[in-house]
Amino acid sequence: MNIAIGTVDLLILGLYLIGVVIFGSWVGGKQKNLSDYLLGGKTLPWWAILGSIVATETSTVTFLSVPGIAYEPGGNLQFLQLALGFIAGRFLVILFLLPLYFRGEIYSAYEVFKKRFGGTTERTASLAFIVMRTLADGLRLYLTALVLEKVVGIPLTACVITIGIGTIIYTCLGGMKSVVWNDCLQFVIYIAGAVFAFAIIIQALPDGWNEYQQFAVTHHKWTMFNFDWNLSDKYTFWAGLIGGLFLSMATHGADQLMIQRYLGARSQKDAAKALGISGFVVFAQFALFLLLGIALAAFYDVFPPKTAFQKTDEVFATFIIDNLPVGIKGLTLAAVFAAAMSTLSSSLSSTTSALVNDFYLPLSSTTKKPAELVTISRVFTALFGVAQIIVGIASQSISESVVGSVFSIAAISTGLILGIFFLATFSKQASQASALVGFLIGLIIVLFVAFGMKEEVAWPWYTLIGASTVFIVGIIGSVFLPQVNQPTDE
Repeated sequence: MNIAIGTVDLLILGLYLIGVVIFGSWVGGKQKNLSDYLLGGKTLPWWAILGSIVATETSTVTFLSVPGIAYEPGGNLQFLQLALGFIAGRFLVILFLLPLYFRGEIYSAYEVFKKRFGGTTERTASLAFIVMRTLADGLRLYLTALVLEKVVGIPLTACVITIGIGTIIYTCLGGMKSVVWNDCLQFVIYIAGAVFAFAIIIQALPDGWNEYQQFAVTHHKWTMFNFDWNLSDKYTFWAGLIGGLFLSMATHGADQLMIQRYLGARSQKDAAKALGISGFVVFAQFALFLLLGIALAAFYDVFPPKTAFQKTDEVFATFIIDNLPVGIKGLTLAAVFAAAMSTLSSSLSSTTSALVNDFYLPLSSTTKKPAELVTISRVFTALFGVAQIIVGIASQSISESVVGSVFSIAAISTGLILGIFFLATFSKQASQASALVGFLIGLIIVLFVAFGMKEEVAWPWYTLIGASTVFIVGIIGSVFLPQVNQPTDE
């Protein structure tokens, strides 16, 4: 093996990966029924849900890529415009969508569609979520394994399997409690890793903080707002505020990955508090990552790398391996895996919840005991974990552009589901038939925009396009299509 880090750092990284599995298995306790396994018994405090929300939407891609945005020539703080939209979107979710999930006893976000439209709509939305979530997080697993391969030097396939199995074990044994409490721990670790790295860079600069500030001013790194109406530019105020608002409504209001956390809260008020505050925490987190990116640019301006970086995503990972001191290096690499495992474990739990509640239970011909349902859920969790590992291994033969395209499709799918939520909330006339037609046409249009007009329309607008198309077509379709809904199992 060509190990890129020392024994101490390797030991820290290894102990972290083992500790996560042990801690997650222990903190989950025993799960007697589906509520315990999938919702943590609805006993989770709001601040733990807050930490879990933030950690879940912070993957390895975020941890390594956001600093690269500010690092690159011309890069600055304009990415934060998107975070402003994230804050606004969360409050609209609290106002319009969150109440839907606290009407009765539900385990899956898409059970709302069953009550309003019928089982076919429920299962269509749920299937879209399951497929896209498995693909997207299998790719995140692959990207995390790339870091492990670079650090330890073992084959990439073995790296994918190692991270995947570790995440499967603690998610299966500990359930939702394990996921949430591990998320909180991992949030602390990756934030600490970023802060340590930032402090070390400032200390390494010849004139310290003053040089950092002067570099940022000279290279216009403090620029945050861009008010151009250019739909092809990802980082404008309007793309950030409007596109980010709809994207946040979709990811935090129509995605089982996040909704499962709200359902685990002690009350709707606690869920709303966690969701609302999380927007400001994410803003601060993105600001930290971007400031770190500026620091990396200042550092490599003074100490140029031996070989030029091929991609900005490599910059932070390379700095960690080459420049951090013993111990801190191991901690920061643990932070990389913390960001990944929090997202992957959340994905396993949420896809299992969707499959069990939207497919298995409605279509099962026999009644299962609570303990049997927990066992079945664990089996599904393991199978989804294996599916993510397969996607991660297969990703070695996928080009970078396709990887980016799959991430875009994952975001697109939540926009389409958000459109159905809009129909369920704001239209009394829309039926299951009009909702499904809206979903189909919305899918066609947003895929055309994403792949046929990607040079003219940036990705922050995709969610708005998908959601509005589903809603408008659904409203128009309700005039011509059957009005009979079937709010029962089909």
